[in-house]
Amino acid sequence: MLHYIQNDNYSVGIDSEGAELTHFIKLDEQLELIWQGNPAIWAGRAPNLFPIIGELPNNGFEAKGKRFHMKRHGFARNSEFELVEEHTDKLVFELKQNEDTLAQYPYKFSLLIAYKLMGSKLEVTYLVRNDDGEALYFSVGGHPGFNVPLYPQEQYTDYFIEFEQEETLSRYLLNEQGLLTNDTERVLEQERVLPLHHDLFQKDALVFKNTKSQRLQLASRTNPLRLEISFEGFPYLGIWAKANGAPFVCIEPWCGVASSEGDTGKLEEKEGIEHIAPKQAFERTFSIEVL
Repeated sequence: MLHYIQNDNYSVGIDSEGAELTHFIKLDEQLELIWQGNPAIWAGRAPNLFPIIGELPNNGFEAKGKRFHMKRHGFARNSEFELVEEHTDKLVFELKQNEDTLAQYPYKFSLLIAYKLMGSKLEVTYLVRNDDGEALYFSVGGHPGFNVPLYPQEQYTDYFIEFEQEETLSRYLLNEQGLLTNDTERVLEQERVLPLHHDLFQKDALVFKNTKSQRLQLASRTNPLRLEISFEGFPYLGIWAKANGAPFVCIEPWCGVASSEGDTGKLEEKEGIEHIAPKQAFERTFSIEVL
């Protein structure tokens, strides 16, 4: 079910399935910023990733002495969330453990996802609570897809990503199973600007670890509109699009990352895994702002 928050200039829609951002519309132009999903290309729009990010070895892991199976990016994106708070400028959705989640992930938890619209900025906040009697291991992150190009007269290659600081960045390459390898490939050398082109994604997503920048902008050389994505507190960043000419790009702040080749399969030993003690909570916020 779709729910909306709105002000004089922007309208934001969130689907209770996955608590997924489905619309971010600049009202004066009726300009949709979010990729609208196409099953022939990529059906997602802005899925929320929990309790894992990326692939697991053989789609499985060990926890609490047992073996469990889970698909890429976890179950939250396909789960029905409950709307627990509603205001004109803010919506909060909650997912708690149930029979389906416990069959895949043996922990009691509460995942709250809040959307708050403030002027031209949308904040997305993840709050993970440990309702279990022992440490809770998890990853959480976003996967918002943005329309590129935004205007019909533009080309994909008119667009670029500009980091807050000069970066020397290498992407961490994935194998055919979606697991991180030991191979890297340099993408930026003391530069801020990453030009977008479809060949950039021939080897799957660009996976970065611990960028100096805590924000970046998605911009075009042919129009003045910029989207600024801020991701302080997210140690991993994914940038991805289908390499077949798909008209979108995903900019993905992550607390977690795909498993690596040679991973032990134990959830608590997975790279990037977060953990919180019983009755404690973990909170992170990223934002999307129209400049």
